[in-house]
Amino acid sequence: MSRYLLELCDITAYRGKTPVFKGFSLAIPEGCSTAVLGPNGAGKTTLLKLISCDIFPVASKGSRLNILGRERWNVWELRSRFGIISHDLQHDYLESAKGLNVILSGYYSSIDTWSYQKFLESDIEKASLIMRKLGIETLAERSFGEMSTGQQRRFLLGRALINDPGTLLLDEPTTGLDLKASFQYLDIVRKLIHDGKTIILVTHHVHEIPPEIKRVVLIKNGRIFLDGEKAEVLTSSNLSSLFEVPVQVVASNGFYQVLPG
Repeated sequence: MSRYLLELCDITAYRGKTPVFKGFSLAIPEGCSTAVLGPNGAGKTTLLKLISCDIFPVASKGSRLNILGRERWNVWELRSRFGIISHDLQHDYLESAKGLNVILSGYYSSIDTWSYQKFLESDIEKASLIMRKLGIETLAERSFGEMSTGQQRRFLLGRALINDPGTLLLDEPTTGLDLKASFQYLDIVRKLIHDGKTIILVTHHVHEIPPEIKRVVLIKNGRIFLDGEKAEVLTSSNLSSLFEVPVQVVASNGFYQVLPG
């Protein structure tokens, strides 16, 4: 029997006093890399915060939120098992942190390293190896605030990888990156999938979805709009309805792009 990586059943959730989800259900099996696509205000940020336990659903009979088969988690343990790279993390991360320490901080899910945190030589060697794999080893002593957006994004990815999680949750990973940096980051994501990582990609950018992700979930106004195989979901008709504007979908080499209709 397949285990679920994520199982949201009949979820009601609020952001402040605003209801975002009511009776929302979504299940993602283990090993099923999935893209969640939707316009601004669709509920993507709320979904991210539910998964990362930054917010919690309303307790009600029949509703449940299971992550990796469990309803209850120590939030720090969860974040070591489930690598999350979000815009909130990038915005909140301390600008004074050195590159190496950004990677090491993943062991404690902190936003820099602190004197009471202890690291073995093997921890530092592992962090150095990750930096080499991500092509950022020359930035080990550079402060986070002095890095480009793309460099920061790679260091936060390395921070997530230090715990070797089976799943990575990416929040619009190429937003703010130039063309070269976008392609480089997507190439890294593709390699991670080939290496056995499961990717959950939350975005409103169709071009961010790599060929290796086969399932796409469309959400709109806090509800599942469509869910299925990528080729069946990412059509001109479906995306025109989702974004409420005429568009034309073009596919090439497993990637999709959207043009004005």
